[in-house]
Amino acid sequence: MTDYIPFRDDRSAARPASPPESPPSGTLPPPGSPDILIARAVPPRPIAEVAARLGLDADRLLPFGHDKAKLPHDLTDGLAARPQGKLVLVTAITPTPAGEGKTTTTVGLGDGLNRLGHRAAICLREPSLGPCFGMKGGAAGGGRSQVIPMEDINLHFTGDFHAITSAHNLLSALIDNHLYWGNELDIDPERIAWKRVMDMNDRALRHLTVGQGGQGVMRRDGFDITAASEIMAILCLAADLADLQRRLGEILVARDRSGRPIRARDLGADGAMAVLLKQALAPNLVQTLEHNPAFVHGGPFANIAHGCNSVMATRAALSLADIVITEAGFGADLGAEKFFNIKCRQAGLSPSAVVVVATLRALKMHGGVAREALGEVDPEAVRRGARNLARHVDNLRTFGVPLLVAINQFDQDAPEEHETLRQACGELGVELVVSSHWRDGSAGSEALAERVAAMLEEEPAPALSFTYGDEARLEDKIRAIATRLYGAADISLDDGVRQRLEEYEALGYGHLPVCIAKTQYSFAAEPAMSGLAAGHVLPVRDTELAAGAGFVVALCGSIMRMPGMPRRPASLGIRLDPRGEVDGLS
Repeated sequence: MTDYIPFRDDRSAARPASPPESPPSGTLPPPGSPDILIARAVPPRPIAEVAARLGLDADRLLPFGHDKAKLPHDLTDGLAARPQGKLVLVTAITPTPAGEGKTTTTVGLGDGLNRLGHRAAICLREPSLGPCFGMKGGAAGGGRSQVIPMEDINLHFTGDFHAITSAHNLLSALIDNHLYWGNELDIDPERIAWKRVMDMNDRALRHLTVGQGGQGVMRRDGFDITAASEIMAILCLAADLADLQRRLGEILVARDRSGRPIRARDLGADGAMAVLLKQALAPNLVQTLEHNPAFVHGGPFANIAHGCNSVMATRAALSLADIVITEAGFGADLGAEKFFNIKCRQAGLSPSAVVVVATLRALKMHGGVAREALGEVDPEAVRRGARNLARHVDNLRTFGVPLLVAINQFDQDAPEEHETLRQACGELGVELVVSSHWRDGSAGSEALAERVAAMLEEEPAPALSFTYGDEARLEDKIRAIATRLYGAADISLDDGVRQRLEEYEALGYGHLPVCIAKTQYSFAAEPAMSGLAAGHVLPVRDTELAAGAGFVVALCGSIMRMPGMPRRPASLGIRLDPRGEVDGLS
């Protein structure tokens, strides 16, 4: 054990006399330019300077070049006893093709708080290569509210996704190797639950057969995307290296022919997997365009997993900053629900405020306006679409955390549409703040930052309320989310699904939270239903026990854990220009 402190313990002593200056507007391409050009116009500061803003000494970092670093495990272990800052969650309305901007708002709010003199840090998830080359694009923010180096973050970054892919597929290989060499554990090849993964959208790999040509036991298999791997969830929920290895050993990979569970530790896989993941578990530190600290670590999707950045990164940030802003994936019915019911429950986190992000364009889409007509002024469509916002606001209030609504402003927003939404929010009894961080960076998010800071100075938030108790039956936990948050009348599940839930309870896993895997485009299980579905029945077609991650997955509707590419994937527009620089990444 070291006998020195690898960070400055006095936060006020480490605070700079004034925040770093924002990049002069003249040095940046005009608003509306491709994100990659804006990001490339701002040279990153040495990561040691960014770390110093958090009171961290450069020699305690594990650098990845000049502008990225990991916080090594002896450092994060030493942070545990420090006083904790306040945590703010950024979530959103039901997503639309018009865009909402949770990541952009998270970055803008963090920059705005730093501009006001607060010591703030943000916590984001790492982008997956699948969406980058598929349809969604990257996840480094947008406009003048981005994290950099944008190209690295959106592509291979520090190799965390590759480490997760390798650890996952090592376990897959060990399972088939065990079958090949005599199957001492008597694994039933028809009851192997562990697929393979890759970090790319490839629908052709959803179902396949392995072991053909006499190269092993022939059986059915398939691929999920790496973000859906239980190991991704484990990495994001693990408290430290010891907890990581314990969780890896708990992974239930199969049943033997008598029905007994076979876990990763039974195959002796947990140690080697932990070795592959040791460096990946260390949180990543980068910076925003305005050179403020950003932790970017872990990347589970919120429609098929729990959709939050890592517990280790969040806790490190809370130990080093006075205010920490994090985002949870997709709409509040998915990311925020899982943030509260899974991440906060497991990690003992207690957020102090919630920011619900919307855009007028997205609200108009929820109000029935076609995408090509979003440029037309239509206050009534905003009012109709505000019903989606109202559902999310009502849902979030059940958790007991103070909240406000932030409008991620577009240049073409009409004043009368803002006024309509302001009236609708007044009827909801929730405050509305308009923020232009996408166009103006921290100068545009000052009003939002001021209101969030004021919320944090008010009376402490009441204790966090969960949607269900640990003691509830697993089926009732699924039902509680469906009826209380999705507006469903009930859930449907066949006898086989119900039997599996009862088996999990018999094995001692009935206390676990549930993770709903469903479409992100509706409160229902299918995207074709209205974003404000009500009175529907949520169909639970299957369940899986993620014993290492510490939750039970309920697969609803037609959700897939290996996405496909659109007819014209984003990869068709990505290339190297004549100077060797990346072009087309967004």
